[in-house]
Amino acid sequence: MHFVPYRSRSQLHKSPCGAAAARQEITLRVILPRTLCCRGVSLCWGDFDGAWEEQRPFAWEGMEGCGEEWWRLCFTAPEPGLFRYRFIFQSDCGGGLIGNGGQGVGCLEADGFWQLTVFDPLHSLPDWVPGGVMYQIFPDRFCACGQEKKGVPAERRLRVDWGGEPEWSPDAQGNITQYDFFGGDLKGIAQKLDYLEELGVTCLYLNPIFAAQSNHRYDTADYLQIDPLLGDGADFRSLCAAAHERGIRILLDGVFSHTGADSVYFNREHRYASTGAYESKDSPYYAWYQFRRWPEDYACWWGIRILPELNEENKEVLAFFTGEDGVVRHWLREGADGWRLDVADELPDRFLERLYAAARKEKPEALVLGEVWEDASRKWSNGGRRRFLLGGQMDSVMNYPLANAVLRFALERDAAQLSETVLAQLEHYPPAAIASLMNHIGTHDTLRALTRLGGEMPDSGPRGKWSGKRLAPQALEQARQRLKLCAALQFTLPGNPCVYYGDEAGLQGHMDPFNRGCFPWGKEDAELLAWYRALGKLRRAYTAFRGISFALVSAALGCVAYLRPAICAREPSILVIANANEHPITYNLPPHLHGAALLLGGGSAAETSVFLDAASAAILSVDAYTIPQ
Repeated sequence: MHFVPYRSRSQLHKSPCGAAAARQEITLRVILPRTLCCRGVSLCWGDFDGAWEEQRPFAWEGMEGCGEEWWRLCFTAPEPGLFRYRFIFQSDCGGGLIGNGGQGVGCLEADGFWQLTVFDPLHSLPDWVPGGVMYQIFPDRFCACGQEKKGVPAERRLRVDWGGEPEWSPDAQGNITQYDFFGGDLKGIAQKLDYLEELGVTCLYLNPIFAAQSNHRYDTADYLQIDPLLGDGADFRSLCAAAHERGIRILLDGVFSHTGADSVYFNREHRYASTGAYESKDSPYYAWYQFRRWPEDYACWWGIRILPELNEENKEVLAFFTGEDGVVRHWLREGADGWRLDVADELPDRFLERLYAAARKEKPEALVLGEVWEDASRKWSNGGRRRFLLGGQMDSVMNYPLANAVLRFALERDAAQLSETVLAQLEHYPPAAIASLMNHIGTHDTLRALTRLGGEMPDSGPRGKWSGKRLAPQALEQARQRLKLCAALQFTLPGNPCVYYGDEAGLQGHMDPFNRGCFPWGKEDAELLAWYRALGKLRRAYTAFRGISFALVSAALGCVAYLRPAICAREPSILVIANANEHPITYNLPPHLHGAALLLGGGSAAETSVFLDAASAAILSVDAYTIPQ
C-alpha cells in the first residue's frame, strides 16, 4: 500500500490527538484504497493489558481523492484508564489488521496496538507552573551563609574547604558510616535568590531538608524538624517568604517510602528519647515497619539497612503523612508550594491519592511531582499498571526519558530517538502532565551533564576511582558546547526545564558523591552562565513556552527542528533548530518558515536558510504559525 491508513498523531485520523479526557468524544478515521474492496472496518479496543476487549463498527464516510475510501467512528471516551486499540477490516481479499508497527503510525498486517490514555477532566494544574524554570538544589552544597551552626550533632564532620572534593570512604563492608558536610544552609539559599531570579527560576526543588544523619538526608530522622545544619523552621519560613516576593515557589523532597534507621521512628542507634520500632514491639511506630524477625530482620529500601521501609498502607502512617496535621499539609502551611515524591513508583495508589488530596486541600495551587524513571503513562510497579497521570495522584513526573534522549542526541546525533521520545509523550501523557514535566538533563542521581557530555559513562565499579577526575581540556571544550545545545533543547521543548545546581556554572562530577560538589561561587564558567541566563530570559518573553503545542519540522542527519506555536495568534512562534554534528551545517527552511529571525544561538539566519555552528542550536521567531492537521 502506498499510503498509511491511520496515523495516531494526526488530527485527521484521531481527534483529539493525544490523551483524551473521560467522557470526551473521540473521532477516529481510517483511510483505505478503493481497490481493496473493503466491506467494513471495526475498532478493536480494550484494557491495555488485555483484561477485556470489544469491537465497534465504523461507518463509511465516503470517497476522497483518487481512489480513497474514508471510514469514521465517533465514540465517547470511558472513565479514566489506560487502553489499547487497533483496527480490523473485512474485504473481498480476506481482510486483516491495521495496527501499530512500533513507530506510532499505522500499517497493514501489523499485530501491535496503539495506546489510548484517558484522564480525569477535573484534574487541574496550578497556574504558576506552565512556562516556568525549575532549579534543583542539594542543600549542603549550594551556599553557606557563614553564620555559626547551632544544635549540630557532635559527631558530624564539618568541612571548612568549600569546593573541596566530596569524600567517598566506605568501611570494610562497603557501607558509608560517616559523611562529610560542607555546611550549605537555608539562609545561604536565601542569600542567592537574586542570582536565581536572574536565571529566570520560578521554582526551587530542594533535596531533603529534614533532620537526618547523612549529607543527602534521604534517611529521614524527623519529618517535622529542619536539619540543624540547614537552620530551623523560622529560616524555612523566611526563605519561602523571600522567594515568593520574587515569584519563586518552593518544592520539597518527600521521602515517604522509608525512614532512616537512626530516626525518631525506628531508633536503631538509641539516639532519641522516643521508643522506636527497633527497640520495642510496644513502640507506637512498630506497625509502621515490616519485620520478618524482630528486631534485626526487617524490610529495607533496596536492601540498604539504614533505610527501613515504611508500610504506607498502615492507617497511622497514612494519618501521619496525609492527615490534617500531617507532614504534607504542615510544610505547605509553613510556606512550601508542593512536593517532589521520592521513588513515587514504590508508593501505593491509596497513599498517593491521599497525599495528593491532602496537598490540594491545604493549598489548591500545590504541585505534586513524582520520581519515575520510565514512561509514567504505562509504568508497571507494585504488581500492577500505575495510574500516576490519570488524575488524583500526581501532576507530573521527572522526565528521565527525555533526559536520556537529549544526551544521546548530543553524543550520538540520534535525532530520530529524540523526536520519537517527545512525540510519544505528547501522544500518551495528559496535557496537564506535559505542561508540568520536570525536564532535567542531570540530577543528584546521575553523572553531571557536563561530565556525561564529555564522553564519560556511569560505572558500577569502585566509586573512589572517580575522585578528583576532570575532563581533559579538549573533551571539556566539546562538552561545554554540547551542554549549551542540550540546555537549548531543555528550555524549549514542552514541559519545564529543571537545572541541577551548578550545571550552569560548569560543575563536573561522576556518580554520587562526586556529582554533588559545592557550587563554585566566584569561579563560574562565564560563557555557560550567560547562555543559561539568556535562555531563562527568552523563556519569560514568549508565551509559546506556556503551552504544549509542538510541531516537528524535521529529524534526520544529526539535526532536529521543531516549532513551538504561540498561545496568542498575534505573537510570534518559536522555531528551534539543533545541530548535533561535529561540523557546521546550513539548514534550508521550508517556504512557510522563510524569514525566521534569529533570537539566540550559534549561527546566523538568512531569508531562506539558517547557518549553525557545530554542536549548536539556533532559536528563532517566526510569524504566527498554525500546526497542520
